[in-house]
Amino acid sequence: MKNLETQIVTQMKSILLVDDDRLIIATLSNGLARAGYRVTSAESVDEAEKWLNNNDQPDLVILDVRMPDRDGLELIEYLNDSNQIPFILLTAHSDQEIITQAKESGAMGYLVKPVDISQLIPTIETAIYRSQEIKNLRKAKQQLQTALDADRAISVATGIIMDQHLINHDDALELLRRTARSEHLKLIELASSIINSRETLNLRNSV
Repeated sequence: MKNLETQIVTQMKSILLVDDDRLIIATLSNGLARAGYRVTSAESVDEAEKWLNNNDQPDLVILDVRMPDRDGLELIEYLNDSNQIPFILLTAHSDQEIITQAKESGAMGYLVKPVDISQLIPTIETAIYRSQEIKNLRKAKQQLQTALDADRAISVATGIIMDQHLINHDDALELLRRTARSEHLKLIELASSIINSRETLNLRNSV
């Protein structure tokens, strides 16, 4: 039973709610908890940063724009730097300046207080979905770049072997593959080692 409960809790989407108004925190926290979210609250930017530094990344941060001491916008830089934590903004004002700030800051959306739970949940779900899409695109781009870098390194290493052994491209590539298998190395690892060795030799010859 405990394992099942733990699994259910793990699957629940986590929300960090940051607002200096305790009534708003209580209202939204209760509503979101009833809707099936795990909600943690913070009443200041300092408290939010402390929680983020000591806990797993939430699925979404709901952040009040105007707060005393440190403005809610000051937390945005932290969120953008910390693995791109998605967030939506809460504001008591509906004006073009806030809308512009929301767009420029990378916010997944913004809502004007007072916020109704029935209004908030679709915004949350849309923000989390869009954030995951962006993460997937970044991951795919990174994987593509890694593959391109690997192909480039293997091509360079093959050229070095061709030059060293005076053999054609296909024979050099096959020699590279056989050596990688015999050394129990990935092809990219061996290729990188060959390139580094050549660069080290060139550096020594230039001294």
